[in-house]
Amino acid sequence: MTTSLTADVPSPLAKTHYKAGTLSTEQLLDMYRAMLRIRIMEENLLRMAESGKIGGAMHTAIGHEANAVGAAWALNPDDYVTCTYRGHHHGLARGMDPKTAIAEVLGRATGFAKGKGGSMHFYAPDRGLMGGNGIVGAQVPQAAGLALASKLQKTGRLAISFFGDGALYQGVMHETFNIAQKWQLPVIFYCENNRYSEMTPIQRTSSVEELYLFVRAYGMHSEQVDGNDVEAVYAAVTEAAERARRGEGPTFIEGITYRLAGHMAGDLETYRKPEEIEAQRKYEPLAVLAHRLLERGVRQETLDKLRAGVVAEIDEAVDYAEHSPWPDRAEAYTDVFAL
Repeated sequence: MTTSLTADVPSPLAKTHYKAGTLSTEQLLDMYRAMLRIRIMEENLLRMAESGKIGGAMHTAIGHEANAVGAAWALNPDDYVTCTYRGHHHGLARGMDPKTAIAEVLGRATGFAKGKGGSMHFYAPDRGLMGGNGIVGAQVPQAAGLALASKLQKTGRLAISFFGDGALYQGVMHETFNIAQKWQLPVIFYCENNRYSEMTPIQRTSSVEELYLFVRAYGMHSEQVDGNDVEAVYAAVTEAAERARRGEGPTFIEGITYRLAGHMAGDLETYRKPEEIEAQRKYEPLAVLAHRLLERGVRQETLDKLRAGVVAEIDEAVDYAEHSPWPDRAEAYTDVFAL
């Protein structure tokens, strides 16, 4: 018999001063559409992985959508983004075509990296997305390096790096926090705290459960925000970006969210109870934003029509990807660099 390793997870009552109501209904509808696009694509990818159509590890960010979309809306198109191997949502939030995204996860030649990057290495430099990374925490010093280059070149671009709560205990994280604060780099460190480091609840791994407090030891400004509220995320990242562009250095944001699917496709999820996951569904990003839109007078039929349009778009993208060719064997010898 298996039992959950954690107590019932409460609603994400983040210690934040960011309030809803700053964005127009039209902006929120655009955000809702973007989050739907991420959710529906990820649900399709999960089904394909579980049916054997996707090889290797495949991690979804179902439940994390507000972090990606809220941040993307607050950034400039040429700002830099680095993320984890759970980075599909950041690719789509930055405007990646779902067709090339799904084709890449399926390993097809029409993918954005010709099928060579796969699920764990989403990359779109034309949109500022400088890549996901399979090594926990490795994308964080990369973002600091991009921010340093921007500062030296005076381009005005900033960098944001997304990572999970489990990455915080990598030594390179703290080295990066220290030097970023010392050099006042234009970088935002965004922790998508979904309360689980793979299969382990955060209260079993961290001496401090409010992770945003860690970086204050380095003198860095930090905030906690409800990562399920896209408006709150937008406000927090907007403020952090303004600080960075004024030359006031880095900001650490802890976005409290919840992962509604397993750590990876095929995860049996014996470490948490189904009741815990179901209880979190009323706090998840799409539910929160749909409720807010309805309160503003948007009709349910409008939301249903939006969903139907996105479902059709993703169905078309899946069909495109599944009927795309496999890479030629010779492709294994291209895009290879040697010293």
